[in-house]
Order: sequence, then structure tokens, then C-alpha cells
Amino acid sequence: MLAMSAHVLLQCGQGGITMGMLFSVLLALWVAPQPAAQAPAQPDAQQSKILALENAWNQAEVHKDVKALDSLLDASLVYIDYDGSLMNKAQFIASVQALSEQPEQIVNESMTAHVYGDSAVVTGVYRDKGISNGKPYLRRGRFTDTWVYHEGVWVCVASQSTLISH
Repeated sequence: MLAMSAHVLLQCGQGGITMGMLFSVLLALWVAPQPAAQAPAQPDAQQSKILALENAWNQAEVHKDVKALDSLLDASLVYIDYDGSLMNKAQFIASVQALSEQPEQIVNESMTAHVYGDSAVVTGVYRDKGISNGKPYLRRGRFTDTWVYHEGVWVCVASQSTLISH
């Protein structure tokens, strides 16, 4: 309808637009059927894929699967841990391999993925249980991960987590 209205206005441009013409165009725009409100769409295939990759990342950490982590994380990874420490990909993988950390379970309690073309942002809440330096721990925190679609695969380029104190 807007394209037709613009066309009518352009055709009338040479001879001037009469008040009647303008009123007719505005009236047509006003009474044109509006699209009905739609229910929220189900997560699309890209969102589902990225959320599955988030869960695979958790399992790779628990099982200290360096090969899986290497495929999930981009070479340019910027990782900010819950304690504020900053790591690149090699440092993060080394921290996962450390014998002093023995995660038993890492679970995402909730996640939302927002896809923007070839990039995506995932926000969520995680729970992490295990043994660190011989002592049991239980952590719960919020995270934000940024993914990009690079050379046919989704890889994480940035990750940040913050502990939830309550």
C-alpha cells in the first residue's frame, strides 16, 4: 500500500497535489488492513544450533575434551571468568586441563540466543559443581557469549561470566 501511495504522489507531483488527493492517500493508508499480531516464533534452526553448542561446551569442560573446545572456540577468543580474570583461547584451554579443577557438572539453567545475521549473543544462567584444589565448590552465575558464523561453523569469540551472590 505504501508503494502504491508513493507512486500516486509521484504521478501527481507535476500538477501539484490537491487537498482531496492527499486526503484520499492518507485515508487509504489509515484504513488499510494491518498485519495481525503474531505469536512469538519458535527458535529457528540457528538459535537451536547455538544453544546446542553451549551445552556441548559444558560437556567438553567437564570431560576436559580439548579437541571439542578447540572446535567450539575461535582463535581470537576473549574469555572473562567469574573472578574477573582475562584469558585468551590457549589460556582458557590450559585452565580447563588443570588438574586442580575437577568439574563434576556444568549445567545451563536457562539460555536465550539472539541471532543477528552471522553473529549471535547468548545470555543465560549456569550452575557449576566440582572440586577445586581438593575442596568442593558450587557456583551459580550469569553469562554472555558471543558467537560468529565463520567458514561454515559457529564459533565463540567472547565469553563473560558473573557469579550470582544470592
